[in-house]
Amino acid sequence: MSSKNASEIILILGDQLSPAIACLRTANKATAIILMCELAEETTYVRHHQKKLAFIFSAMRHFADELRQAGWTVDYVRLDDPGNSGSFRGEVERATRRHGTTTLNVTAPGEWRVLNDMQGWACKPTIMPDDRFLCSSTEFACWAAARKTLRMEYFYRDMRRKTGLLMNGDQPEGGQWNYDHDNRKAAKRDQYFPDVPRYAPDAITVEVLSLVNERFADHFGDLEPFWFATTRGDAHTALAHFIDYTLASFGDFQDAMLLTEKFLSHAVIGLYINCGLLDPLGVCRAVEAAYRKGRVPLNAAEGFIRQIIGWREYVRGIYWLKMPDYANNNVLGATRPLPDFYWTGNTQMACVRACIQQTREEAYAHHIQRLMVTGNFALLAGIDPFAVHEWYLAVYADAYEWVELPNTMGMSQFADGGLLASKPYVASGAYIDRMSDYCKGCSFDMKAKNGPKACPFNYLYWDFLVRHDARLRGNPRMAQMYRTYDKLADERKLAIADDARRFLANL
Repeated sequence: MSSKNASEIILILGDQLSPAIACLRTANKATAIILMCELAEETTYVRHHQKKLAFIFSAMRHFADELRQAGWTVDYVRLDDPGNSGSFRGEVERATRRHGTTTLNVTAPGEWRVLNDMQGWACKPTIMPDDRFLCSSTEFACWAAARKTLRMEYFYRDMRRKTGLLMNGDQPEGGQWNYDHDNRKAAKRDQYFPDVPRYAPDAITVEVLSLVNERFADHFGDLEPFWFATTRGDAHTALAHFIDYTLASFGDFQDAMLLTEKFLSHAVIGLYINCGLLDPLGVCRAVEAAYRKGRVPLNAAEGFIRQIIGWREYVRGIYWLKMPDYANNNVLGATRPLPDFYWTGNTQMACVRACIQQTREEAYAHHIQRLMVTGNFALLAGIDPFAVHEWYLAVYADAYEWVELPNTMGMSQFADGGLLASKPYVASGAYIDRMSDYCKGCSFDMKAKNGPKACPFNYLYWDFLVRHDARLRGNPRMAQMYRTYDKLADERKLAIADDARRFLANL
């Protein structure tokens, strides 16, 4: 593709698929060239799930068509195009030669590695803030500088005030900021949950599926059946389906897990928000409107909105505040390699097997499956947190480093020593049994405390506390756990140590 008299090149990244992105708002549609690229380096810096690659490529191609229909000139470089250099740097250099301009504008990338790369390009881009987020990096840094501890709850309250979501004047709707205590119910096996909407691949997606199957068949995950929305219209339909059919029960069952229900009452729209097909504030406004109309209870609306304007914004703030050093945190000194069963699912632990098999099939697992099953096990077993981070980044369709890294290093693995979470999120098999039906078909006995048939989560839980006594015993939120351990008989403590040593040696 060549052009004459291009005034500027606008680089759109694969997670910026929004017509309202900052660099488009100031551009001259008549003379600007939009550059979009499918790049080898973006597919392999971690070995992304096949479904994730297909989703991003298809969504990018559909967005390019959306822009063309809106009157923009789009220079779209496909992965298999002759001459594709495979890198942002190479494609920007080629585009400047094609279009005769070195004026390059881009909206700030979401990941530090991409920003760092941009700063070394020969063609220096003008980088505009990504104002799809409610809280800029500068604003978050100011918020953080005024506090000794960076707890999400207080940040969330500020975002509620800033947006006016679920507010009555300066007071929270219902008189409370947070209804999380109402959102911890277990689901029953025979309970009905509507399925997520599924979208048949159109011609663009079929072409992408063929490309991914040809190039990335050795990557983790099942490529088909492929059912994700890849257009803005279908993403909005998915949001409407969630609000109409499952939001009302989202609050109650957001922490539940069932073997035969992959999605329960979850929206499964995080991948659409994170790539730009849905606007996060618009999503929250729609959820609030459903509450105001009496269609959903307050605990459901508040719990969902908190995930977006609270947690999502908060982890992004932490990411940009602490990168690049944050990725190397490992205060607990965990060094064990990631077990092979994180890729194969071949483990006798039914809960871990179920979550990994679902991840393989869908490139999706909800937050409790990630935090309290796969993440909990990795933390208890002392798995290298960076390896855990790379696994999560690779296997989930909604995972971009800015959102995944703080969740893994801070919330899940406590590798930052408590900057993000006030305590390690560890639990024994009793928690998993209470919140799921996984244990009923397990080779291990959740009620057995020790021995070869005992649930590994049970003795690894206590072993974790012993290994990290010096660091964690003084944590007020861990005090009860240590008091309970201290009361155990010496014989039980020895059995815990023996079981943990045996299990970890065979891991």
